[in-house]
Amino acid sequence: MYIIESYSIAVIFCIVTMMAWGSWANTQKLAAKTWRFELFYWDYVFGIVAFSLLFALTAGSLGEGGRPFIEDLSQAGPENIWSAVLGGVLFNAANILLVAAIALAGMSVAFPVGIGLALVVGVVVNYVDSPIGNPALLFGGVGLVMVAILLNANAYRKLSAQQQKVPTKGLVLAVVAGLLMGLFYKYVANSMFPDFAKPVAGKLSPYTAVFLFALGILASNFVFNTLLMRKPFEGAPVSFKDYFGGTGKSHVMGILGGVIWCIGMSFSILASDKAGPAISYGLGQGATVVAAIWGIFIWKEFQGAPKGVLGMLNAMLLLYVVGLGLIIAAR
Repeated sequence: MYIIESYSIAVIFCIVTMMAWGSWANTQKLAAKTWRFELFYWDYVFGIVAFSLLFALTAGSLGEGGRPFIEDLSQAGPENIWSAVLGGVLFNAANILLVAAIALAGMSVAFPVGIGLALVVGVVVNYVDSPIGNPALLFGGVGLVMVAILLNANAYRKLSAQQQKVPTKGLVLAVVAGLLMGLFYKYVANSMFPDFAKPVAGKLSPYTAVFLFALGILASNFVFNTLLMRKPFEGAPVSFKDYFGGTGKSHVMGILGGVIWCIGMSFSILASDKAGPAISYGLGQGATVVAAIWGIFIWKEFQGAPKGVLGMLNAMLLLYVVGLGLIIAAR
């Protein structure tokens, strides 16, 4: 299987993760305007599962390093299988709430608040579990990200006050999503053998772990998303009949969104071997900057905002970039 050989390449992989995780949500906006996020989400999950399997059968099965995917899957220990699957279940619960927050509040709000919190929780949890990197630089970067989150939330509050909208639901969903999302990565990382070049009996390769993680997302989606279709956060209930009545473009956008996100996840997991889980996860969550740029400058989500809001957003982006720089320097 393919294995990253150096920290510099691991950083490049984390940057790809950042771009993928910060851009996949555009596919939701590119689907039909009438296409509800609950319906979009089914195709998104199918895209994640399809790419994880394809990646495992190709990059995860070629070369002499590690252990090939099929062989690795056949020897996996039950506790490690369930650890990766549990990671998928936790991620799915968080991500459904995040997609709902995007639908209600926009990318430039849901991502900085939700993913920003996920970065903070995830870095702390993963560092405690595997303390790799300079803690002063790592947590200094996390502190700057926290300030950026508060600036973004305040900018959204000012915009909502001017437009006479109540931001509570979108912000609350983003906060809950962030707290949950900070937990999932640990369970996937714990299921794998620590040195990808040296397989351990019962433990998983990164490719097998991501595939089982994807199956956890798919299985839990039949519970979480089915419930949400019947009891949506906003709007009338939708059914599977509505899903099968969607346009080809809407279905393709959902699958593409899942593929893009899973590319980011796969690259982040591969990078964790050389960078450490805390740094790999934290740097990948720089996706917030990418998503905020999409939301602010491309989708014009803050158009017509009152005076001072643009300055807050620029400060938010600057703090995020500096914070991520400190996270990179921590190794």
